[in-house]
Amino acid sequence: MRVVGTTVRGIRTPIIKEGDNLASIVVESVMKAKEIEGFEFKDKDIIAVTEAVVGISEGNYVTVDDIAKDLLSKFPDKEVGIVFPILSRNRFSLILKGIARAMDKITVLLSFPSDEVGNGILNEDTLNNSTYNLNSVISEEEYFKDFGSFIHPFTGINMVSFYKELIEKELCQVKFVFSNNPRTILDYTNNILVCDIHTREKTKASLIRNNTTVYSLTDVLNKPIDGSGFNPEYGLLGSNKSTEERLKLFPKSGDKLVLNIQEMLKKETGKNIEVMVFGDGAFKDPVGKIWELADPVVSPAFTKGLIGTPNELKLKYISDNKFADLKGEELSKAIKNEIKVKDSNLKGKMETQGTTPRRLTDLIGSLADLTSGSGDKGTPVIYIQGYFDNYSND
Repeated sequence: MRVVGTTVRGIRTPIIKEGDNLASIVVESVMKAKEIEGFEFKDKDIIAVTEAVVGISEGNYVTVDDIAKDLLSKFPDKEVGIVFPILSRNRFSLILKGIARAMDKITVLLSFPSDEVGNGILNEDTLNNSTYNLNSVISEEEYFKDFGSFIHPFTGINMVSFYKELIEKELCQVKFVFSNNPRTILDYTNNILVCDIHTREKTKASLIRNNTTVYSLTDVLNKPIDGSGFNPEYGLLGSNKSTEERLKLFPKSGDKLVLNIQEMLKKETGKNIEVMVFGDGAFKDPVGKIWELADPVVSPAFTKGLIGTPNELKLKYISDNKFADLKGEELSKAIKNEIKVKDSNLKGKMETQGTTPRRLTDLIGSLADLTSGSGDKGTPVIYIQGYFDNYSND
């Protein structure tokens, strides 16, 4: 009987640079890890590669000036309202810098008490004890008077002040407005750049009028300009800071990469190994309340064996109900048999309550993201074994 279920290994690789053959580096690094660690390859193992090294290797970069040039072509009168940007120095500050560089005047509409991914913008206790509520429209003056002392517990700064200073350094005028209704921006401008991530289509649709010009971040640099990098599907969504003047975009060639790695590993190992590219995982920090969901999707590219959702029984429910009178080996055998004969689609059945029927790529991508970390671990490749095993596998 197997006594170990899923195992996850962070695989160290050389430092990835622009122009590197990433598929070869991934395969060589995994093969080297196998020799040193002594594990064996199996069908349905999974390799997950962080989107960061995919974008780096393909040279998928743009500059702040690239952003400014594209936005100026979209808003030639040099005035815009930006709706629901996230509060992130890594994810949004350079985008905002490019907007400010192109424009003479910006109105920034921020949601509260936090942004879309959970970054706090004010003290919620102060809000609850004030005359404001979640339906209020709060002016910039009111915000700094009543909530301006708020400091983010992780970054140690007030992001509204940070954004204000960043914009003004580009010699651009700025006004902040705080509202959870995106249509509030229409009181200030008809030129609109929608900056939220997962609700962008709904937000954009709510703002389209006969007299408005509305774009989202997916529309910015989604085609080449002066030979710069670009992402045809996501534009600036999923980008992050590279230098003070350059951003790395979300991967644009991940589909080819995962198939290439899968084919190379098949030749090397004889096994059918699944491959995916992963970005931010889908989990929430219990202290800072931040969702790790600044990327538009957890996985922008994956092989077909990772399509779908888990189809699992809740062992606790089966043990406590159907087999309440069994113990020991008899209980073990009964549960293993129950797993072997389970329906191919358990959705909606009581036996599944408490399981997590999320997409496999979201679950596995979250596991990979937590394993790889975002700092100095040096493991941009994650090797996962036994993910598709269950209690009935001997």
